[in-house]
Amino acid sequence: MGMKQTVRDFFKQFPDDDTCLAHLFEVRYGKNYTCPKCKKSGGWYRLNKVKAFSCQSCGHHIHPMAGTIYEGSTTPLQLWFYAMFLFTKSRNGVSGKELERQLGVTYKTAWRMGHKIREHMARVDGDEPLGGPGKTVEVDETYIGGYEKNAQGGKGKAVVLGMLEQDGDVITRVIPKATREHLVGNIREHVKPSTEIHTDEAGGYARLKHSGDYTHKTVQHRAKEYVGPSGETTNSIEGFFMHLKRTIKGTHIWVSPKHLSKYTGEAEFIYNRRNEPHLILSDLLYGYPKG
Repeated sequence: MGMKQTVRDFFKQFPDDDTCLAHLFEVRYGKNYTCPKCKKSGGWYRLNKVKAFSCQSCGHHIHPMAGTIYEGSTTPLQLWFYAMFLFTKSRNGVSGKELERQLGVTYKTAWRMGHKIREHMARVDGDEPLGGPGKTVEVDETYIGGYEKNAQGGKGKAVVLGMLEQDGDVITRVIPKATREHLVGNIREHVKPSTEIHTDEAGGYARLKHSGDYTHKTVQHRAKEYVGPSGETTNSIEGFFMHLKRTIKGTHIWVSPKHLSKYTGEAEFIYNRRNEPHLILSDLLYGYPKG
């Protein structure tokens, strides 16, 4: 299921809610799932009036939507799948208004669906630690939102820390403040020891030099330096942040600090599949918790 899949292809694969529910059951439980009640394998059939399957041996019910982002939702499952399809087709994200228009649901429902899909993206993406011996991770922080123009950390601004392995994945964290505690603490949590770390000259990173766990090199941005004498750079993580800000400003206009981590999680998910865009939709449609 690739990025070139058309709307027609999508609806051919998922023509109705029953097909979507059967897909969800098979991905989570498999065709020959052993009934947890009677211990017999296979033999599951779809119930007519509820979104569930029943064991033909003992009548035990399985609800495939339980434990997923769809739990408790009255929105047709096909619309949820189509919403994820829309996310994979847009380079700059999908707004609540766009989902409302495309799905024919209320704005409140569209907004909630968008957030649930972003949560699903973050869970599927995971947070495997970056770096290791011979690897380089670029680290930087940026400020998003607020109403004091050009005021770093100004009124209403949120701080996003980004850690990006060169030629690898990115991890972001929304942090309370750009202090040494939050910067270095997150680096220790998400970057393996023996990694070469590149940052700018911000004081919050200074402790890395003396930690013994990392090789720390800095780029002197104040001196208009963008690539240091030993090749140190933060260009890739800065590029990621530029795209994140473009997406928020262009698609969503404004994002509250409370929900910012969902949007950064979406940006991570898409970025980490930049070399395999055909995996974006299949990862979403197959990345459910196993039953």
